[in-house]
Amino acid sequence: SSQQALEQARAAAEELEDVKAAAKALEEENGELRRQARQTEKEQQGLRSRAEELREELLDEGQGLRERLRALAAESAEMEVSSGGGGGLSPCP
Repeated sequence: SSQQALEQARAAAEELEDVKAAAKALEEENGELRRQARQTEKEQQGLRSRAEELREELLDEGQGLRERLRALAAESAEMEVSSGGGGGLSPCP
């Protein structure tokens, strides 16, 4: 009957509106997730840059420490030579 067809058409129209609303909500959520992904990527890039800066600082600091150790070793060797070596003990005659 035509009444039944009309009710089915109304139900289909309501279902279509529900699907449209769900699709719109999903599009909005997708947009928000994309925005968050872009923000996260920017943050990660910043962290990568900072990590690289810190790595360079550590390499420089390590190089400075190696140079300082070499200088101290040379100074220590020079002091040992100038004190006669042997830890300050006089050789026995």
